[in-house]
Amino acid sequence: MTADGIFYELVRVFFRVVFTIYNRFSVRWMEPLPRDRKVIVACNHCSVLDPLVVGVAFPRRLRYFAKEELFRPWLLRLIIRTLGAVPVSRADSASAASALKGFFKLLEEGNDVLLFPEGSRSPDGTLQPLEGGVGLIAAHSRAAILPVFIGGTYAAMRSGTTLFRPAKISVTFGKLLVFEPETFTGKGAREKIMAALTESLRELESTAS
Repeated sequence: MTADGIFYELVRVFFRVVFTIYNRFSVRWMEPLPRDRKVIVACNHCSVLDPLVVGVAFPRRLRYFAKEELFRPWLLRLIIRTLGAVPVSRADSASAASALKGFFKLLEEGNDVLLFPEGSRSPDGTLQPLEGGVGLIAAHSRAAILPVFIGGTYAAMRSGTTLFRPAKISVTFGKLLVFEPETFTGKGAREKIMAALTESLRELESTAS
């Protein structure tokens, strides 16, 4: 294992211990993660803690885009970069074409990619309507989607607050969404993918604890 890989594992273990002690952290899998398939991890979004929580729970290194402002504090930069964050400028994040191109590149390089299909953090902790970007990415790349629901991060550190509360945090990994080839080539491919993802995330939300 490389020095970078060792440091990554140390950071993951450290925060898993923190979340376990402080937030009674739990992780549940509906089915095993395939070892030989890279996936799009599609997760609900309630808190700035979410990328860190998913990164700790997921057994492989995830890649995701984060606003460049988050990379300014050296400690936060070190943590999120170690856990797979890629800085993106405000101008790039405002450009759908630029963002999509970046995600395609990460998938083509063989990475597991983390996306928050709601587009922004939930204002009340409940799942919001999904934007179509993840469907477009999946249709173009033909990648499988792993639905994930995080419970508790809204209570632990909701948007607009800086206080990290000891609320229970749980992560539930749903069943992998693998689509037939005709789904990607047929009419309304993105809509079919988004409908399946929405249904899966709603089911996970209803069973989250």
